[in-house]
Formats: sequence, structure tokens, C-alpha cells
Amino acid sequence: MQQDHLEILLEEMNSKFTLVLEGHAALHKELMDTRQEFSEKFDLINFKFDVLNNKIDTVEARLNEKIDTVEKNLGQRIDAVAADLSEHRADTETHHGLYRVKEG
Repeated sequence: MQQDHLEILLEEMNSKFTLVLEGHAALHKELMDTRQEFSEKFDLINFKFDVLNNKIDTVEARLNEKIDTVEKNLGQRIDAVAADLSEHRADTETHHGLYRVKEG
């Protein structure tokens, strides 16, 4: 009788261990699936960051080029205005009696 009782208890314990192992396997699979999802999402986010960085670098290069062009053009125009003023001043000083330039 005790032998039968022991066998029944062992069968019950075995079935409960099997349930625990099945639950553990299900949780493990769920964790692995979640890990895979996160990995894919992080890969997508990294790709988007790379694309965005490339766009920013392109915009920066274009802006730097435009700024350099504007600076060059403004420098040339300022130099031209300075030359015109210098010529005008020289011309005004040549006509000493007619025009007077006062610095104040």
C-alpha cells in the first residue's frame, strides 16, 4: 500500500515539475521573442539616426558653402565701396577750393 501511495505522489510531483518546466519554457520563449523585437526596433532606430546624421552633415556642408560665398561676395562689395570712397576722397581733395571734407 505504501508503495502505491509513493508512486502516486511521485507521479503527481512529476506532473507538477513538467508543468513548471513547460511554464519556464513558455516564459523563456516570450523573453526571446521580446528580445528579438527590441533588437529589430533598435536596429531601425540606429538606421534612422544614421540617415538623420547624414542629412544634417549634408545641410551643414551646404550652409557652410553658402556662408563662405556670402562672406566672399560681401568682402568684395565692401572692398569696392572702400575703393570708391577712397577715389572720391582723393578727387574731393584735388578740388581743394571747391569742396571741403571735414572729419568729425
